Amino acid sequence: MRLWEIGFQEVAIEPEKPKSYCEFVENLEKSNVHRIYHDTQYGFPITSDNELFGRLVLEINQAGLSWTTILNKQENFRKAYSEFDVKKVARFNNKNIEKLLSDSGIIRNKLKINAAIFNAQKIVDIQSEHGSFKIWLDYNHPLQLDEWVELFKRTFKFTGGEITKEFLISTRYLSGAHEKDCPIFSKIIREGP
Repeated sequence: MRLWEIGFQEVAIEPEKPKSYCEFVENLEKSNVHRIYHDTQYGFPITSDNELFGRLVLEINQAGLSWTTILNKQENFRKAYSEFDVKKVARFNNKNIEKLLSDSGIIRNKLKINAAIFNAQKIVDIQSEHGSFKIWLDYNHPLQLDEWVELFKRTFKFTGGEITKEFLISTRYLSGAHEKDCPIFSKIIREGP
């Protein structure tokens, strides 16, 4: 984006927006956080309940912020939320909440922090009933997006339509992460999602 000064005002002239995330990262350096995420995480199936929970935490924290901010803080979130260990986060108490609220390495939003703890507790319940969060997701896999959104709203906190959609696309429960001509799309297909 270029900024042109006109008097005391700056006017942003935006280039044509990319049609997809694949197009967006196409010319980025391999060390760019978006390129790394696109090439190694986005749309790849996740089998670990802790990693699925971690992705949900990141998606929830992105609400109202840029994905760049979240990607830059991804490792801070991992550390702050006990390596995304669902059972540990489910036992977080007021002391843990205060520690999270004072951690400048993450998003210090009490609603999002409380949602992460509540959601961890719900995932522990799901694990008790279904064996794992992944099994529960797999069981519900045939659902359409609007049905997923309704299910997530009934089950979790801070999971509206966009958060649910991005969580499901990023973990391969919904298609759309990559264009078919993207080399990463072929890689994911070869790995057998």
